[in-house]
Amino acid sequence: MSEQPKKPAYGGQAIIEGVMFAGKRITVSAIRRKNNNIEYYEERKVNRPILQKLKKIPFVRGTVALIEAAAVGSKHLNYASDRYDVHPDNDDEIKPQEHRSKMTMFFGVAAVGVFAFLFGNFLFTAIPVFIAEMFAFAFPGHVAQNLLEGFFKFIILVGYIYLISLTPLIKRVFQYHGAEHKVINTYEAGKALTVDNVQEHSRLHYRCGSSFMLFTVIIGVMIYLLVPFDNIIERVIHRLLLIPVVLGVSYEVLQGTNKLRDIPFLKWLGLPGLWLQLLTTKQPKDDQVEVSISSFEKMLEREKAIEDEEKVGGRIV
Repeated sequence: MSEQPKKPAYGGQAIIEGVMFAGKRITVSAIRRKNNNIEYYEERKVNRPILQKLKKIPFVRGTVALIEAAAVGSKHLNYASDRYDVHPDNDDEIKPQEHRSKMTMFFGVAAVGVFAFLFGNFLFTAIPVFIAEMFAFAFPGHVAQNLLEGFFKFIILVGYIYLISLTPLIKRVFQYHGAEHKVINTYEAGKALTVDNVQEHSRLHYRCGSSFMLFTVIIGVMIYLLVPFDNIIERVIHRLLLIPVVLGVSYEVLQGTNKLRDIPFLKWLGLPGLWLQLLTTKQPKDDQVEVSISSFEKMLEREKAIEDEEKVGGRIV
């Protein structure tokens, strides 16, 4: 009996009133409009040989993949925010920049791609250093300061996620995040993508970006213990220079825990990330699951169409 081919490791992202899924050749978003229709947006991936080579290098590929995902994801986030709260009958009369609500503007600013990714990492790395330094009188020494820095970084991460989850808009985004995971889990289990089947599966997934964020905190503490510092300026500089290292190692750990998730005992390595997802995902409603399924199926459909075109040397326009 021949072994079944391994399923591709698809990923996704929750957006305002919808979900984006990424394939090898294209990214597709589906959003729910106020008239209950589902609308699609797609971005064909551009083949960049240099990036493809970098993404094959362990400990380098993680940072490259994350920056690329931030750049692509921002386009889908902007599309979703542009279409949010717009009357479906007069879209042509309103320019995209004219119909962003204050909440969508806030959400858009919070996730505007590569700049937000880099700047967010800068703040998330530097601020805990200064807070920990304030308690140096009670927690002196290299080891104590590193542990305290990691503790404050964890508190900032969890506190920020909890506070934004209290807003109605972000709560719905987290529901779509749960719907995204449920669809991926159903697909990987080999089940038909129906609303009932999808709802039976977990809203948590080992390969989630939320898990990655937590791993950067844990891995950061371990790496920083190996780098001594003499003063706070040197400490901050070291932390900033080590961001690509922390991201690269954390990415490999994330991929490793995903591969080990079906092995007894070793699967526990990924549990901290899953616990954080209890905050970043919420139980979706059936209509939200329907949007997620539509996005995933459209992505698969477009992937196959592009693959067929590539086989005959054609091009889809």
